[in-house]
Amino acid sequence: MKLAAIDIGSNAVRCQISSALKHEEQVIFKRIEYIRYAIRFGEDVFNSGYISDLKIQKFVKLLHAFQLLLDVHDVDHFMVCATSAMRNSQNAPQILQLVQDTLGMGIQVIDGAAEADLINKVIVNFLDERNYLHIDVGGGSTEFNIYVNREKVASRSFEQGSIRHMHGRDSEELWNNMRLWIEENSRKYHLSRAIGTGGNINKIHDLAGKAPGKPIFRKQIEEVVALVSSMTMEERLTKLLLNPDRADVILPAAEIYLSAMKWAKLETMMVPNVGLKDGMIHALYEQFHPERFVISGIS
Repeated sequence: MKLAAIDIGSNAVRCQISSALKHEEQVIFKRIEYIRYAIRFGEDVFNSGYISDLKIQKFVKLLHAFQLLLDVHDVDHFMVCATSAMRNSQNAPQILQLVQDTLGMGIQVIDGAAEADLINKVIVNFLDERNYLHIDVGGGSTEFNIYVNREKVASRSFEQGSIRHMHGRDSEELWNNMRLWIEENSRKYHLSRAIGTGGNINKIHDLAGKAPGKPIFRKQIEEVVALVSSMTMEERLTKLLLNPDRADVILPAAEIYLSAMKWAKLETMMVPNVGLKDGMIHALYEQFHPERFVISGIS
């Protein structure tokens, strides 16, 4: 079975196609196609409240390209979800209708709680008996989840993200609310480790030279931040080979990750390199195979 997820974020739109391989009640999801395009809806929405006509035109073309890609791969089922920027855009209803009329494609605009629930479907596969703070930083929102014995016991979404922070579209009150929530839950559940998801923490993990599956220390994240901070934008592109849409948001995102770890007094973080798109594919599989099954691996 082939499944696809299209994740419409505040910074980028991602399309992932995976095969679901089932053997003796175990399932492995193998990624066979992945495309990411930095459309940056958040820059429009968090500054003006609207998505521009130019980006709408590009968006429809992009979804059409994804639609053709799904066709040639003979995808059985797919899901399309949009998050913070589309939630906050005043012309979102018109955009959703345009996509439906032009392509016949429905888009689910999900809230922070639904976003966290979808990510939860993949995160639990990487947890052990320790108590975890999960930090998922997107372009427009950040989701925090608390896990005890591999069960989610608390969750909160904040309208804070790398693009919002970069453009100063946050507030001292918002930062204080995040800090208070994390400090309170850290004391309550005796957290011992962080787990981070999102494109920026994945890149920080790579820049730190960490092998896949190995935790990164808070000090190592700070060292990467110091390195990136010391470089001009051109140096980030040419020496670190960062994409332009990563080079400017990586530091605002890192500040959110580091702040959360400091508030929770955590020194290490797991970075499993999964996210919303993977959770969407899990949800699709569950929808069409509701019987009990065990996820044995993600490739």
